[in-house]
Amino acid sequence: MTMAIAMRGPGGPDVLQPIAIDVPDPGPGEIRIRQSVVGVNFVDIYYRTGLYPLAAAPAVLGFEGAGTVEAVGRDVTALKPGDRVAYHGRPIGAYAEARILPEGRLVTLPDTLSDRVMGGTMLRGLTAHMLLHAVCAVRPGDWILVHAAAGGLGQLVTRWAKRLGARVIGTVGTADKQAQAEAAGADAVFLRGADDWVARTRALADGRGVHLAIDGIGGGLLTRTLAAVRPFGIVASIGQVAGPIPPVRIADLSACPSVALVRPSVIAYADGPDRYRSGCADLIAALQDGLINPIGAEYPLRDAALAQADLEAGRTTGSVILTV
Repeated sequence: MTMAIAMRGPGGPDVLQPIAIDVPDPGPGEIRIRQSVVGVNFVDIYYRTGLYPLAAAPAVLGFEGAGTVEAVGRDVTALKPGDRVAYHGRPIGAYAEARILPEGRLVTLPDTLSDRVMGGTMLRGLTAHMLLHAVCAVRPGDWILVHAAAGGLGQLVTRWAKRLGARVIGTVGTADKQAQAEAAGADAVFLRGADDWVARTRALADGRGVHLAIDGIGGGLLTRTLAAVRPFGIVASIGQVAGPIPPVRIADLSACPSVALVRPSVIAYADGPDRYRSGCADLIAALQDGLINPIGAEYPLRDAALAQADLEAGRTTGSVILTV
């Protein structure tokens, strides 16, 4: 038996409780890994609160982690016991000391990248790859608006966008988070609570607005974000930390001519085997070349409820990980 953290049903962080699970021998095409690091992300909170439904409870949350191969099933050819690996995507169930995954989900880690870094970088890294390469093919000189620029995803997107030659405007919720966004390379950082951040963003971005805006905050922020984008620009709505997003009617977009609104999913992005392999290869290459994903908070696996509570309350910056 091994320990996992399961949710009894939808609710607050207190629904997350340790349980004992049996991790069987891997079947054909499967691998059992002993985890060392598990990433904590807002998508986990969306499942915990019931915003995204689960088929049954109790359920083990989590979509990313890193560790060591313990055993391989029949027909596994690319991995062997002792290999260090990381992963992101379905099936859900990362909040555990050990688990079974299909061979195609696991990526071999080079010696230069630690489990600690990769266990909290796969989901955010592939999200950044999706946004900067698939949602919008970012080019040198493009302007990008990143909300929550001091958060784990915000910092990683900013750093990667700067490597591509883009110029980044970040927003943060409080003044004490401005320094983190600036350290990540943002060209300008505005407070989202200020009345003039849209006008200042448009003015700075050639007086026309940004090419790409990334909104993981949700709530009423999306409407204002649309106004910060230039004609034929893109708004990517990737989360709703601030609550449900009010309905957006096509007619309402008339005030933002020719702006595209998309709702991309990194879980769906990772479901495509070719996209997943290509994105992972690009992410690992970028990390080896100096891309940084700082760990902002670290908790033992048993304290997953506290980790989610701190992330949900905005008490963390950078990536949040659980150690096993």
